[in-house]
Amino acid sequence: MKGFIIAGTHSSVGKTTIAIGLMTALRKRGFTVQPFKAGPDYIDPSFHRMACGRPSYNLDTWMMGVNGVKKTFAKAMENAEIEKMRNYEVKKNLSISQPLNLSTSAFTVGVIEGVMGLFDGKGSRNEEGSTAHIAKVLKLPVILIVDASAMARSAGALVYGYEKFDPTVKIKGVIFNRVGSERHFEMLKQAVEDRCNAKVLGYIPRDEEISLPERHLGLVMAGDRVVSGQLSVVSKRLVSLIEKFVDVDGILELQKPEVRSQKSEEKKANIELRTSRIAVAMDNAFCFYYQENLDMLKEFGAELVFFSPLKDKRLPDDINGIYLGGGYPELHAKRLELNKSLRRDIKDFADKGFPIYAECGGLMYLGKGLKDLKGNGYKMVGIFPWVSRMRRGIMSLGYREINAIDGCPFLKKGQRVRGHEFHYSEIDKPRNKIERVYQLTNLPTPPFRKGGKKGGFEGYLYKNTLCSYMHLHFGSNPEFVNGFVKKCKENIYVNSN
Repeated sequence: MKGFIIAGTHSSVGKTTIAIGLMTALRKRGFTVQPFKAGPDYIDPSFHRMACGRPSYNLDTWMMGVNGVKKTFAKAMENAEIEKMRNYEVKKNLSISQPLNLSTSAFTVGVIEGVMGLFDGKGSRNEEGSTAHIAKVLKLPVILIVDASAMARSAGALVYGYEKFDPTVKIKGVIFNRVGSERHFEMLKQAVEDRCNAKVLGYIPRDEEISLPERHLGLVMAGDRVVSGQLSVVSKRLVSLIEKFVDVDGILELQKPEVRSQKSEEKKANIELRTSRIAVAMDNAFCFYYQENLDMLKEFGAELVFFSPLKDKRLPDDINGIYLGGGYPELHAKRLELNKSLRRDIKDFADKGFPIYAECGGLMYLGKGLKDLKGNGYKMVGIFPWVSRMRRGIMSLGYREINAIDGCPFLKKGQRVRGHEFHYSEIDKPRNKIERVYQLTNLPTPPFRKGGKKGGFEGYLYKNTLCSYMHLHFGSNPEFVNGFVKKCKENIYVNSN
């Protein structure tokens, strides 16, 4: 297996833009590209999927553990390779005039987009959660992205410092972004090559046409109609710039050893094979899901049935449970309110004791109301008595670890799960009558500054409906998936109408 990591000296240097461009360029050359995203981000993987035609997997050594990262990387790469060979055989058997050329696509390329700066992780003295830690765990070469818009010879000092900070992280290449001219690039290139080991692989000139729109949680989701057309234009422009100014062949020459998952060290969960049907909300209002979470639900025996709270008037037939991820319910609150029949179905589902698991945006949707930044109020499902309110600043951001206490329907007491929290909303302070089944463990706030929660209780429960502001990564404890799927298997919900 081959692959490399696109890392940045810091945030906003252009990692996503260049990663998308390289993914698209490699795919145009006939390679199968398997994308990954370092850290807990949901938005960048949506762009990866559009560029590669494949789901992008999150890799995070703090949430998933070292072995979890190895397992996910190896499994995704293996699946991509199997799918590539299957497509080749299909085309070959159908006598298609131009089948996949295996001589130029002899391997699958794994491209990992980093998070924040290369060494930014859980804390100032802890590399967990950082792009650098992933590079060391997977033994992959790093291509460092440097924003050169306001520097020249200093670029040499910057790259030199990154190489020396942790020599076990193999920075093999450098790409400069926002370069003013060819002369500017020659100055940057010479400064790096005079003092550093990394190879200068090229540059991207300043170009406003390759910028992507943003909103309060980061980039706009790739599937949003705001960017669906723009992304195609940006991708074409990006590829032309990369083909002209970046040494793609030099990137492909980066070699590395094969990465194998350590299955002997994996924690085995008690998997029952009897199938359950879980309805997963998936549209522009609810779109934040780790691909690994969806894969694990299927591995534990669940059939996933996707539905849209914006468009579908009824829940899917014959389901056992509901999974409501995060997203942007505040941007679509009016349409969610108008879909009264689906809101009634979900409320009825919860009242009858069927399992629902909801995170962040899902938590907002399950409350009785939602208020946007202008103070406009909208009715939501009404399972919980709170009203969620949007705020102009970040209310909470950071890694989280929860400890299950008495009453948690999907975990035994004392079991822990890791994840993260990132939102601009808050809810009315719940009254004591709302049962809470998570206790937050004491965690430092880095690498994030806002919303350091230490101790305290979360995980709001009504019968078998569990919601939280936490985005959990199921890979941190497969028993959560096992518990959710087992609870779903107990009964089958049938629409009354």
